[in-house]
Amino acid sequence: MTVNPDLIKRSFSAVQPHGTEVTAWFYDHLFARHPEVRGLFAEHLGQQQDRLWAALGALVANLEDPAALTRILENLGRRHASYGALPEHYPAVGASLLATLEHFAGDTWTPETAASWGAVYGVVSSTMTSAAAGEPTPAA
Repeated sequence: MTVNPDLIKRSFSAVQPHGTEVTAWFYDHLFARHPEVRGLFAEHLGQQQDRLWAALGALVANLEDPAALTRILENLGRRHASYGALPEHYPAVGASLLATLEHFAGDTWTPETAASWGAVYGVVSSTMTSAAAGEPTPAA
């Protein structure tokens, strides 16, 4: 499936009122299922939760501006590589992100919404891992 901006925006609007509860749930989910990634993060996650929340907002806000979105994701990819993030970490993060969004999105979460978010995360992970490796960004 391709990215459906309307589904992404509608579901994110349903998630937004939950604020940092969303990012706390995300990290709990990620670390419970993939404890091997815990060492990549600071002991206290407050700032990290804020950065994740801002990144999600920027992702949704720039969804229909591929050039801006690519710049944001390339910068994130290079930064995450400097923290020790590896390509094999991205599927775990994606699974936790989708589980988190589903948990908070309520009735806006449908199979089509899940597929669209999956497509978005595919762009996110491929762009970030390419930038981390110093490779050209794949075409979205």
